Amino acid sequence: MDSALILSSLPFALGIVMFGLGLGLTLDDFRRVGRHPKAVGVALLCQLVVLPAICFGLVIAFRLPPELAVGLMLVAASPGGPTANLFSHLFGGNVALNITLTATNSVLVVVTLPIVVNLSAGHFLADGAAVGLQVDKILQVFSMVLVPVVVGMLVRGRAPEVARRLNRPVQMLSVVVLVGVISAVLFGQWENLADYFLSVGLAALAFNLVSLLVGYGVPRLVDVDHPAAVAAGFEIGIHNTALAITVALSPALLDSAEMAIPGVVYGIVMFFTAAGFGWLVTRRSRLSPTALGVPGVEWCDVPGVGQCDQSPARNLSMRRAKR
Repeated sequence: MDSALILSSLPFALGIVMFGLGLGLTLDDFRRVGRHPKAVGVALLCQLVVLPAICFGLVIAFRLPPELAVGLMLVAASPGGPTANLFSHLFGGNVALNITLTATNSVLVVVTLPIVVNLSAGHFLADGAAVGLQVDKILQVFSMVLVPVVVGMLVRGRAPEVARRLNRPVQMLSVVVLVGVISAVLFGQWENLADYFLSVGLAALAFNLVSLLVGYGVPRLVDVDHPAAVAAGFEIGIHNTALAITVALSPALLDSAEMAIPGVVYGIVMFFTAAGFGWLVTRRSRLSPTALGVPGVEWCDVPGVGQCDQSPARNLSMRRAKR
């Protein structure tokens, strides 16, 4: 396999993923931020501030080598991927919120990703100033991320029927692209693969689990309803690793195979942990009606748990009888 061909095709592969994302977006997805400011604000705070801070702590705690440390920070700075919408749909999340968060993050990442990468490179690498994303590289990230999204949105707005027909095939192609990118990195680093997995595997797994828990737990702590919290959990726990890998590998950007390894490992483990997370929150919502975020629901309303009479007079007579 020609590594030069793989590297040169990475921006186009990412473009397919981001174009597919744009096919599913409309301007109303951005306007929805104002309609649900609490859920969106909390999720964005977790995504943009809390996660990089947690990732930095994990990188220090696991004592990752410099390149792998920057690579995992790159994953933390990457937005949620289109796969988050699929998992949210499967496990009862608020998919509309997923789409809104994905749309917002896809715009913000042009600013936030270079900041996180440059700070990480400056901290962990001796030549961090030269390795980081400078202005010309930031413009390239902009073109790789936002331009395909805008094109997809234009197709959706001008030719909705064409967008509808393209949506499913492009989604499937996006998955194939992600698998292809991961496979290419694995092939190129085959000799060092075992060492890399030993070095970054536990850190990537820990970061993935913490991302899912923070994404769900923090919104629930501030009374965001269960479906929205599930959506936030998947959006924050499932990263666009294709973007992270592309930025790491592209010769015009970071040009480092080592920095791509955390994205590869994370991209593999997140599918399994996300499925387990979805099963757990779905099971919890079935056991506890309060997890659904529906006020006034009692245990007696749940089939199979018990029955109660909602009549106040009947309930009062039952309490007197017990006395």
